[in-house]
Amino acid sequence: MYQQTTRNISITVEPLYLEDQSSPDENYYVWAYNVKIENAGGETVQLRSRYWRITDARGRIDEVRGPGVVGEQPVLGPGDSFEYTSGTPLPTPSGFMVGTYQMVAENGEEFDVVIPAFSLDCPYEARRLN
Repeated sequence: MYQQTTRNISITVEPLYLEDQSSPDENYYVWAYNVKIENAGGETVQLRSRYWRITDARGRIDEVRGPGVVGEQPVLGPGDSFEYTSGTPLPTPSGFMVGTYQMVAENGEEFDVVIPAFSLDCPYEARRLN
């Protein structure tokens, strides 16, 4: 698992290689990643949008921006958490992802929360340090 805290908002990510959805012979590898967002602070915040930078083993970068996560813009009061699962394909057996969530506090202040960089590695390929 990978974990990062920004301004009392903790992000924990656990990636999982999806063998049944991958086709290594066709250079198609798929991962799911479970994300838990926890508000350990004293203010209510809302996740408004996301930014992901996905890098494959060849160094090719794909950037993804959009509103919310999995169709939601969750509001997290003090002590609340929100969990979701999403996924990504790559044309290589390894890569990594990193990003940010754009949040807004109840006073209207906008700020970014760092999503920790996490490695995507096919368990059947030689390990590479990403």
